[in-house]
Amino acid sequence: MSPTPRLSKLEIRKDVLQGVVDATAGTVGEVSTIIAGAVRDVVASVGGLATELFELREAARRARGEDDE
Repeated sequence: MSPTPRLSKLEIRKDVLQGVVDATAGTVGEVSTIIAGAVRDVVASVGGLATELFELREAARRARGEDDE
C-alpha cells in the first residue's frame, strides 16, 4: 500500500480559504436574490396602491361632477 501524499500547511490553508470564499459568495448571492425579490414585491405593492389612489381620486371628481379638462 503506497503512503498517502501529505498536503503542506499552506495548501491546506488555501483550500480552506477557497471553501470559505465559495460558501460566502454563494450565501451572499442567495441573500441578494431574496432581497431583490422583496424590493420588487414592495415596489409592485406601492405602485398598485398609488394606482388605486389615483382611481379613487378620479372617481371622487366624477361624483362631484368635476372634469380634469
